Amino acid sequence: MKQLTQELKSGKMEIMEVPFPALNKGSVMVRNHYSVISAGTEGKTVTDARKGYLAKAQSRQKEVKQVIDMVKTNGLMPTYKLVMNKLEAPSALGYSTAGEVIAVADDVTEFKVGDRVACGGVSASHADVVCVPKNLCVKVPENVDLKHAAFTTIASIAVQGIRQADLRMGENCLIIGMGLIGQMTSKILSASGIRPIGVDVSDAQVEQSKAVGIQDVYNRNTPGIEDLIMKFSNGSGVDSVIITAGTSSLDPVELAGAVARKKAKVVIVGAVPTGFNRANYYKKELDLRMSMSYGPGRQDPTYEDKGIDYPIGYVRWTENRNMQSYLELIAAGKLDISGLISHTFKLEEAPEAYNMILSRSEAFNGVVIQYEEGVPSSRLELASKSFPASEPNVGMIGAGNFAQGTLLPNMKDHCNFVGVATGRGNMSKYVGEKYKFNYCAESASEVFEDKNVNTIVITTRHDSHAEYVIKGIEAGKHVFVEKPLAMNEEELESIREAYNSTAKENPVQVMVGFNRRFAPPVQEVKKLFVDEQPKSIMMRINAGVVPPDHWVNDPKVGGGRIIGEGCHFIDLAMYLAGNKITAVSASAMQDANGLNNTVVVNLEFANGSVASVSYFSNGSKSVAKEYIEVFCGQTVAIIDDFRSLTISGGKNAVKKFKQDKGHAEELKQFFGAIKAGRPQPISFEDCYVSSLATLKVLESIRENRKILL
Repeated sequence: MKQLTQELKSGKMEIMEVPFPALNKGSVMVRNHYSVISAGTEGKTVTDARKGYLAKAQSRQKEVKQVIDMVKTNGLMPTYKLVMNKLEAPSALGYSTAGEVIAVADDVTEFKVGDRVACGGVSASHADVVCVPKNLCVKVPENVDLKHAAFTTIASIAVQGIRQADLRMGENCLIIGMGLIGQMTSKILSASGIRPIGVDVSDAQVEQSKAVGIQDVYNRNTPGIEDLIMKFSNGSGVDSVIITAGTSSLDPVELAGAVARKKAKVVIVGAVPTGFNRANYYKKELDLRMSMSYGPGRQDPTYEDKGIDYPIGYVRWTENRNMQSYLELIAAGKLDISGLISHTFKLEEAPEAYNMILSRSEAFNGVVIQYEEGVPSSRLELASKSFPASEPNVGMIGAGNFAQGTLLPNMKDHCNFVGVATGRGNMSKYVGEKYKFNYCAESASEVFEDKNVNTIVITTRHDSHAEYVIKGIEAGKHVFVEKPLAMNEEELESIREAYNSTAKENPVQVMVGFNRRFAPPVQEVKKLFVDEQPKSIMMRINAGVVPPDHWVNDPKVGGGRIIGEGCHFIDLAMYLAGNKITAVSASAMQDANGLNNTVVVNLEFANGSVASVSYFSNGSKSVAKEYIEVFCGQTVAIIDDFRSLTISGGKNAVKKFKQDKGHAEELKQFFGAIKAGRPQPISFEDCYVSSLATLKVLESIRENRKILL
């Protein structure tokens, strides 16, 4: 299939051949007929991408701050590689489409194959085929043209602005900014029995608005414009003002304050500053409101990703119901947007459309992309190389930031890349070409079924790890899975059962990415002591803050930070102790969101060792992330963030290291073991015990007691 993408580094725009996106739970797969270019939002994205590095930094100051913080935590070179990877990777454009359903996830009952639908959100991109969460998808009435339905998401932005204005039939409203959303707002207001008046600083926009049948629209700089607006509102001032303009000027907010009646509502839909003069807003007690995109539910993972709707009795108008209301107006014949469509381009011509928008070489309004009929190919062949069966021939499931920034660069010299399956087609193509995979798969199933693949590498979100590990084992393939191995004990036991059942007939290697075992300073400490010696171990992890709504903190998707990351240090403690964990006890600091992200874990081991793992998420980034002390035989070994090792007692020494958390060595040994037919450097039993102990941490916190393994 084809998709429009843009490289953030150079601004290069390209129509790429990519595989289908993954059909995720709660999602609908749609073959697009039309999509609409948002000249404002997408135009800014494209403009920023075409700027030089300095200009990019100036326009994205929030991202620059994040990069600076990352340098402090991870170092310059790892951060540089991550940033460059993001800039080089092709990103999708678009968020408002319409087409026909070609597949639905097993848990979706609201849609069926063949339904005509309109789609919204970042996954509703300019592509032949898109996969959209069900709450960002609405059915299109039979009498509504799909070309008009493609405007549904953009129209819902206008609808939500009107909702925030809280207007009644017979009232009036000033619209500041008469671009596409401003014109949509005017037409929807008129269809709803409300009198709109519009202003814009551009004569071209004013004339264009008049050309599509909008009557009361004027240039903002017309002499006496405030008097015109007051006359329109019978001398009282307008009942509401909706600002759809995008500008760095304070004029829209100031004009709104000047012409609004007392107690009026001023709604900001566009990107404008709000540092206004206090006088009008104070004297009139104006109500300044923000309107967020398509409506309630926007950017709420529970609503959008999980498909859990807000009860209509408590939230009358969600983003989905806003989308429906626009289509109902068209179906009823109350709203005609045909005049708003100024250009239609084929997908192959899309770069020309963006050039026209950015250069303003001709007047434009609604710009539509049209797609060819028929369902395109779902799989993308890149090469046809064959590899010896004795070598590790990899099928990659998931290829996000961590895989691209850390794993793949360290894998490429130790294995052969066969197939890759990841959620987004454009990212699959980028990874597939960069690392010379044979093909990009439509789904993970293709990779598991490929007889040329003998090793599976899993880097998906945590909730799918157990399922994919079991599939890999049952397919007779070696498995490397990023932590965690499982989200709960039921999953963990299922993995163990699958592994044990194949151990004799078709032995496979299964290893979790507990990379810190392989870090150079850890290896130095391991050589100091023998496993039989009891040790006292202390670890302090300055983990940093992760927003409560991040997927890692979702109990069903990420499992929380102890399962998602704390397992690293539980495994490392077991490795340094030199024997199995026998008991776990833990206490968590209470926080407002009920997250167990600041935890003290105490571990006991079969050889008499003890360990304390302090995993803290409430610290400063200016303090190093990981600090480890091992006490044994009157010797103390201190690892400071994997940059230094200090040994006191016996052989006093201080060694400096380039920070290395063991990823490269871990992968080298994993693939080397497959080639040589020897056991993995981390046994399955160790992976199992570390994972079980991690799960017991949460049980200990819940039950407030020590748990014996």
